[in-house]
Amino acid sequence: MLFSKLLPKEGNFFEMFNQHADAIVEAARAFSKLVANYSDPHLRESYNRDVDNAEHAADRITADVNRLIHKTFITPIDREQIHSLINTMDDVADLIQDCAEAMALYDLKHTTDEILRLTDISLKCCERLKDAVSMLSNIADAKTAEAALKTCEEIDKLESDADRVMRSAMSKLFREEPEVREVIKLKAIYELLETITDKCEDVANHIEGIVLENS
Repeated sequence: MLFSKLLPKEGNFFEMFNQHADAIVEAARAFSKLVANYSDPHLRESYNRDVDNAEHAADRITADVNRLIHKTFITPIDREQIHSLINTMDDVADLIQDCAEAMALYDLKHTTDEILRLTDISLKCCERLKDAVSMLSNIADAKTAEAALKTCEEIDKLESDADRVMRSAMSKLFREEPEVREVIKLKAIYELLETITDKCEDVANHIEGIVLENS
């Protein structure tokens, strides 16, 4: 009993979720600018640093949340839900950084329309993810819970859009690109970009579970 009284009853988990979502969107927007300005090496390098900084911020928040879980006696939602949500969110930030690094490591000479489209969908997914996360602190309100579920559905639809773009991109790549090395590079980048939306959908699924269990 004495031990339980010494532990905080509730940490600021929802605020930390929001901060992490902000970092994800910051990384996604920086990557979008990197892609849009890919022909300029100086801007590309600058936006790459912005992606890295946002990803590092997301890592720090993830570590803080995981530490806080062990220090908090009573959490606002189930501990496993907190752990799964924050770590899946962190996967999104990691994948955005992976995309930026892959484009540099593979020495990609130019972007494609498919990269631009997948980047745009990924950014939209991250922005909708941020919206859904921001509602978690108030899901006891029926209208907020309903809005959160609707936002998760929008993320699912965006992920389906990315799947379609990905299939079309792969088909075009293998039909039209004669250079094997370019095929390998672009295939890897397309797959990474599409995986961002997959992981956003995973976050949406976690949010749906939290809403349904706690609203």
